[in-house]
Amino acid sequence: MRLRKLLFLALAVPLAFATEFHVSVNGNDRSDGSFANPLRTISAAAARAQPGDVITVHAGTYRERVTPPRGGTSDASRIVYRAAPGETVVIKGSEVIRDWKPFRPGVWKVTIPNAFFGKYNPYQDLIAGDWFNDRGRPHHTGEVYLNGRSLFESPTLAGVLNPQPFPDARDRSASLWTWYCESDDRFTYIYANFHDKDPNQELVEINVRDSCFYPDQPGRNYITVRGFQMSQAATQWAPPTAEQIGLIGTNWSKGWIIEDNVISDSKCAGITLGKDRATGQNVWSHDPSKDGATHYNEVIVRALKEGWSRETIGSHIVRNNVIFNCGQAGIAGSLGAVFSQVTGNHIYNIWTKRQFAGAEIAGIKLHAAIDVLIRGNRIHNAGRGIWLDWMAQGTRVSRNLLYDNTTDDLFVEVDHGPFVVDDNLFLSPVSLSDMSEGGAYAHNLIAGRVVSRPELRRVTPYHRAHSTQVIALRDIEGGDDRFYNNILIGPAVTLAVYDGRPFPLFTGGNVYLNGARPYAKEIDPLVISAAQPPVEVLDEGGRVFLRYDSPEELRKAVTRRVTTALLGKARVPDLPYENGDGTPLVIDYDYFGNPRSVAPTAGPFENAAPGFVKLRVW
Repeated sequence: MRLRKLLFLALAVPLAFATEFHVSVNGNDRSDGSFANPLRTISAAAARAQPGDVITVHAGTYRERVTPPRGGTSDASRIVYRAAPGETVVIKGSEVIRDWKPFRPGVWKVTIPNAFFGKYNPYQDLIAGDWFNDRGRPHHTGEVYLNGRSLFESPTLAGVLNPQPFPDARDRSASLWTWYCESDDRFTYIYANFHDKDPNQELVEINVRDSCFYPDQPGRNYITVRGFQMSQAATQWAPPTAEQIGLIGTNWSKGWIIEDNVISDSKCAGITLGKDRATGQNVWSHDPSKDGATHYNEVIVRALKEGWSRETIGSHIVRNNVIFNCGQAGIAGSLGAVFSQVTGNHIYNIWTKRQFAGAEIAGIKLHAAIDVLIRGNRIHNAGRGIWLDWMAQGTRVSRNLLYDNTTDDLFVEVDHGPFVVDDNLFLSPVSLSDMSEGGAYAHNLIAGRVVSRPELRRVTPYHRAHSTQVIALRDIEGGDDRFYNNILIGPAVTLAVYDGRPFPLFTGGNVYLNGARPYAKEIDPLVISAAQPPVEVLDEGGRVFLRYDSPEELRKAVTRRVTTALLGKARVPDLPYENGDGTPLVIDYDYFGNPRSVAPTAGPFENAAPGFVKLRVW
């Protein structure tokens, strides 16, 4: 009894010294931050909070950039920023703009002193950086919003006076609502076509801050951000060779938890788990004499010298957020996402305007997804769904729902493995773009094309097991993948794209429907020739259903439980397929979390009922 009492007292001591700071739109930054005397800004609370403290923000809209000056010291002594339970708390990187003057029918103009913007004017800042494609015109980090909906930037005033539908936009009618900006030494001028709306009678906002929540220095560790609505930030392009500033981001830190937030309307990236500025800032753009891959390999070397490791970077948790209306990515991270978990997020409407392009656009875009778990996310209308670029090793992509992505659902680029992709629903026209090797694909429903390509022009790193330490660099010859217990549907779907790769596939238990074709040397494929209706996705917003015909013959597939022993070792790194903690891998649960039998059902649903079914998958 005495021992338990001492243990309780030991655990209670840190809590006794923790402080809860309250913030309210009716508060005062000179107050003590108590519940009775709250502070006015989150930034004022951040300046006072110490490891172990909690900042509780009450209902209202806070137009500020939160720049945490410090973090916690451990997972047990973190600094928590939270919306008060049950209250709606909004953080915006924008300001409301009034005093619009009529300019032409439907077109209005506002003149803003440059002093209004302080040190950063998004209407003088052009989006630029490595692997960015401006499509031959300027793009500012600023934005104009009418009643919460962003307008399309025009490169000319004529495009505001006489707007034309933008052919690449997913919503062409929305592209008729346009804006244009000019600046001189004293003023910024914004013109906008509001059609029949009077902007002085509506809510019109413009981006004025480059982020909503982002530390200005690396190493702000162990911070929790929970329950906020964050929107409207003038974020810059976030390539892997630069500091990646998102609407919310970690800036080369460790141990963040970003959960239960609604994040929207970032000019470029929503959440960033990226690298720092010191290891390189758009190095390819500044020195095009060397190719981009060489530059990034040099960035990796510099990061290792600066302490890039499990002990100092990554191990973040990003879960249960809703992320939408971002021009580049929902979640992006270069090097800084190692050993993290990205789970339960709903990511959609990414890169929908399509006024600019580039090689960093996806619902989730990670470089160096080392021992990263990507599970249970819903990603749609994102251009590309998940993009694992360079050094996906020890990664697991599991139980995700992807559909209505116009590029592909999953792109694995120049990775050597081992990585595991299991129990996913890949339902877009292209399910998998594979420019890697050493991947293991198990129990997936693949309703779109599979693309396989080697990459012999670039050499990329592979690492020691569960480590950032680089062993060597190799190119991608292709093959050396595993495909077990998948269902592939449709005449355009085939694993024959691997027939010409120099290294063989390891296969078993796959089922082919509606004309899908197996790998030439496949073991025990089950090809069901009877015609069946295509898979149909019913998106009802908060709920998603999958309607398809599950054939009785599905049970004839010769399957085995997928384990570390079955998968063997990835060829290049010579490493086994195992969990991030080094324990053996067993794929023993299906898409819904139901346990699998020793002879499991092919596809993502264990013991799926035969016949025409409608399943709720979100």
